[in-house]
Amino acid sequence: MRRAPRNRTAVGCTLLVIALGAGFTGCSSGGNPLSAEPYDAADRISFNGPSEGKKADPDTPLEIVAEDSGGRITDVTTVDAAGHHVGGELAADGSRWHSTSPLAADTDYTVRVSTEDEDGAPGRKVLTFTTGKPTAPRSSGAKSLGVTFGPGKGTYGVGQPLTAELTAPVQDPAQRAVVERGLKVSSTPAVVGSWHWVDDRKLHFRPKGYWPENATIRVRSTLEGVRIGDRLTGGKAEPLTLSTGDQVIAVTDVAAHRLTVYKSGEEIRKIAVTAGKPGFETRNGVKVVLAKERLVRMLSTTIGIAEGSSESYDMPVHFATRVTWSGEYVHAAPWSVGSQGYDNVSHGCVGMSTGDAEWFFDTFHQGDLVEVVNSGGATMEPFGNGFGDWNLTWAQWREGSALVGGTGPGPAPEEKARLRPQPA
Repeated sequence: MRRAPRNRTAVGCTLLVIALGAGFTGCSSGGNPLSAEPYDAADRISFNGPSEGKKADPDTPLEIVAEDSGGRITDVTTVDAAGHHVGGELAADGSRWHSTSPLAADTDYTVRVSTEDEDGAPGRKVLTFTTGKPTAPRSSGAKSLGVTFGPGKGTYGVGQPLTAELTAPVQDPAQRAVVERGLKVSSTPAVVGSWHWVDDRKLHFRPKGYWPENATIRVRSTLEGVRIGDRLTGGKAEPLTLSTGDQVIAVTDVAAHRLTVYKSGEEIRKIAVTAGKPGFETRNGVKVVLAKERLVRMLSTTIGIAEGSSESYDMPVHFATRVTWSGEYVHAAPWSVGSQGYDNVSHGCVGMSTGDAEWFFDTFHQGDLVEVVNSGGATMEPFGNGFGDWNLTWAQWREGSALVGGTGPGPAPEEKARLRPQPA
């Protein structure tokens, strides 16, 4: 449930009159108030923001009051540095505005106030403030919500999503918005991105397009001490910094029996392959490299093939690059060299010669991208079997955010057709 505004507290919240030295500017242009330059409304409003050099308590709702008995507030817009809006309500007579959605801790905010006087002349004022840690005590018996960020420190491919694992379920939409607003992601270079709720304990973050090459990515929580619900308060969370390497993408055309590798947008290798045969079709779509195993024992029983059937197998496989948790790999398949480049004979994996598989194994790393096209198989699921996050359009991805239009800083990159490079 959305929390109703509470009474003012005495902690950093005394109603302050913002008086910045500018007063009423008279009307001009023939006396038409609508043609006048907006006057500075600083001495016409009061704002319960923090005093100079202080930080606001994020648990205290914002309030702006029209101090001019003949004037009124016409509009208030409050946003954080990432462009997320704070909800609010304006009284019908324009005498008062207050916020209705929680603020995030350790966050910069800008408030734009529009007013008009008794003659209809417009006034404007821009206010800025920064929130600190909440000062209100926790409710008795409140649980602490911890957050663990993934995938961990290191260097990853440009397709690696970030993850946030919560220690308690969060189902209420308003509470999810509080949580999501407190999970801060920044990157250099900057990207547009958004969190997506996978379930009530897990979120994934990805940019609109792939991460930039050789980027530094930082994710942190500002939820510590923040009241999320009546009995749920944000706890401590370790921040995470990771980086990306070069953009490395493989595109497997199942119908053509060819895998093409691109590095930084340039084609660097074509490989003859075999993929899933009828009944065992390889999944279409974009997959993210999960792990690599130089030698793995593959058992047909793990994909539902009964032991002893004509399709059963139990064999050692070399240079296996995993792309799904259910057992789809790109790997060496010396037993099918005669079919590679001509026919699809595997049980769902992408097979190639031992030499090509070793090169692929050495070239691809966790977070790099493997896309399959023109297969008769279903599309890779977004969640639950690895990282199929890129198989959702940007519009679909944002639908999973608790913040409408939740995006990060920076200019929006061009939407990529099917999110793969095109040959030169």
